[in-house]
Amino acid sequence: MSVDTAAIETVNQEFYTAIESGDLDKMTEIWAEDTTDDQVSCVHPGWTLLSGRSEVLRSWALIMANTTYIQFVLTDVNTTVLGDVAVLTCVENILTAGEEGEASFAAGKVVASNVYIRTAQGWRLWMHHGSPVLQADDDEEEEGELER
Repeated sequence: MSVDTAAIETVNQEFYTAIESGDLDKMTEIWAEDTTDDQVSCVHPGWTLLSGRSEVLRSWALIMANTTYIQFVLTDVNTTVLGDVAVLTCVENILTAGEEGEASFAAGKVVASNVYIRTAQGWRLWMHHGSPVLQADDDEEEEGELER
């Protein structure tokens, strides 16, 4: 594993740890600054495109303030470094408090693409795009496998 790949994967883990712990200061540190030519962007599952650092960080503040519990287990992590840009894709296996509060939990999967850029401060998140993975009921999965 290259030094860049290790650094990117470390920052990526810090990104998910910041979400889990509701650490907006750490989230602010992880995101890159907007440039005069372009802005950071984020697509949360089911949301429209958010552009600009302030709008993106505001969205994370709202998510963190309204999430009582969330845990990410990342799988299928793949990192590609192209000069000063890196793309990390992964599957977010998510466990969160259900609608009944802490007495219940809900699970889901999101496929995420995180784009990092090299800055004077190190690798910073430039774009996050999360897309939900629709999960069929076990009965539907079994029927689909039988029909093949």
